[in-house]
Amino acid sequence: MKKFKYLEHTADIKFQAFGDNLEKAFENSALAMFNAMYSGKIKPIIKKKIMVSGRDLENLLYNFLEEFLFLLDSEGFFLSKIAKIKLDKKKLELEAELIGDKAENYKIGLDVKAVTYNSMFVKKEKDKWVCQVLIDV
Repeated sequence: MKKFKYLEHTADIKFQAFGDNLEKAFENSALAMFNAMYSGKIKPIIKKKIMVSGRDLENLLYNFLEEFLFLLDSEGFFLSKIAKIKLDKKKLELEAELIGDKAENYKIGLDVKAVTYNSMFVKKEKDKWVCQVLIDV
């Protein structure tokens, strides 16, 4: 199963991310967002932990992705991979261990301004989870 695919959009970046479980679909959403900015390899040097919560799955995904943009803007953290992710569907809380590097070490092509709720969904389709996201660039 592929991790994500980009969809046609006139001005912004729209993608769908996939996973056998919800955690993997969220993880692949973060990877798709960073891949839109830089498609090369990021050295796994810095470790971070994040914790986010939401009102529903879409809000949780939104807050999860916004946390990455916050880390990028405030600390220059650029994601390489997610080492561990734990999602509590009942409480709508997510904890993740991130690995990445300083953004200044890479030539980032696109500047992602924000995650949007436009066209966003998180749903299970047959045997896989799908997250659709539109990011403002």
